[in-house]
Amino acid sequence: MTNETTTAPTVNTTAPAAAAAAGPNPGATPAEVTAHMLSRRGSGVATDDDASARSGTPSMMSVLSPAQPSRNAPAAAARTWHALDQNKIKVLLLESVSPVAVATLEAAGYQVETAKSALSEDELVQRIGGVQVLGIRSKTQVTARVLAAARRLLAIGCFCIGTNQVNLAEASRRGVAVFNSPYANSRSVAEMTIANMVALARQLGDRNNEMHQGVWNKVSAGCYEVRGKTLGIVGYGHIGSQLSVLAEAMGLRVVYHDIQQIMPLGSARQLRSLEELLGCADFVTLHVPETPDTMNLITARELALMKKGAYLINASRGTVVDIPALAAALRSGHLAGAAVDVYPVEPAKNGAGFESPLLGCPNTLLSPHIGGSTEEAQRAIGLEVSRAVVSYVAEGNSQGSVNLPALALKPLSNPLTIRVTNIHRNVPGVLKKINLLLSDFNIERQSSEGNGDIAYLMADVTLDKGRLVDELQTIHQGISALEENILVRVFY
Repeated sequence: MTNETTTAPTVNTTAPAAAAAAGPNPGATPAEVTAHMLSRRGSGVATDDDASARSGTPSMMSVLSPAQPSRNAPAAAARTWHALDQNKIKVLLLESVSPVAVATLEAAGYQVETAKSALSEDELVQRIGGVQVLGIRSKTQVTARVLAAARRLLAIGCFCIGTNQVNLAEASRRGVAVFNSPYANSRSVAEMTIANMVALARQLGDRNNEMHQGVWNKVSAGCYEVRGKTLGIVGYGHIGSQLSVLAEAMGLRVVYHDIQQIMPLGSARQLRSLEELLGCADFVTLHVPETPDTMNLITARELALMKKGAYLINASRGTVVDIPALAAALRSGHLAGAAVDVYPVEPAKNGAGFESPLLGCPNTLLSPHIGGSTEEAQRAIGLEVSRAVVSYVAEGNSQGSVNLPALALKPLSNPLTIRVTNIHRNVPGVLKKINLLLSDFNIERQSSEGNGDIAYLMADVTLDKGRLVDELQTIHQGISALEENILVRVFY
């Protein structure tokens, strides 16, 4: 149950039964708080619900304390307090996220709303205000404007590999954890790459198009087996290494280039430079993340270094390849073919209207970003991301987050133990302040780690049964008042 107030430290009197389920009244006696903690183990979360807190100003909300204004906010912007029951958490899942994710989140007691397609920025701004968890795939763009409107958002689940569709810096600044599934669809992408290699070597795309036009064109010129050819893999991570094993099993020689020194699988060989790989490979396949270093990794210069008659496959990120340059290399005959699954700009919704310089290029296989779109991959992604989100929302564990340090503590067992989590700016002296505040209490477990500009702390603190109200107020309000605080939550 969520109860809010901007002026008075009392529970909503219009729904007393529901308010009682949400958490102890700010004016509750220690005995009442003790009874609530014993009966609501693991379900209560005290968390900030005010948008200004997500901009880095102190949070002064608590299950037990009255609303107070931020010292850094205008006087009219009062603090709210928020007693959050797990069964009142609202989830918005977009882009046909796997049903297994819906089932996992509903089993946790969350209220789940789904949509088949992505939302525009304006649409998302309108709908995200009361949402605690947002689930997306690759098309929905979570911009700074969207995050500013997401005044209750705790977590974003990216049910895909990449997170470049989310403004991670702004999410971190506002205390929103972002999760993804970087490896669950690796096999699907690797298998599709193998399929593309065979299809390109046999010109299956062009023959298929001709047959659909009623043209019978049985030819063998320019068609090859893949056995005995050299596959060059750029990026030898989870996808690249799986592809390496599959390719060797089909009789290909495998070479790869990676910015890190990685032990090869099977008989694969690591080459020192991208240029060396481009010069010797019959098939070049790209499996790298989108970073400043990989933007336009393959331009006209790199395409010219490839063997005449070679093939290029891109199933990584659309910004990795200079598309006009690739189209020119295909039309000139320098490259014998290409398979492209990702593009610099992709449509937000299915339907007509896709445009690219690659349209009409010879022996060119174009697919709509479906490398990881298999039932098996989507089920695995749905399970991984939804479980990580539930663990974070319900227990504060941040394992699997891309913007928070990966921390996890075992579940609470002592009814008098609370869990405090805090996202704060990663500057010197913050831990000293927090530890000074906690020094008067029995700390069962504590973990803290920094990640760039932010840091995350988890601490399990056992309270005195006779002083529960005062001690919980001291901890929550004390951490909330730190000028470095971004978001503080209390689990009980």
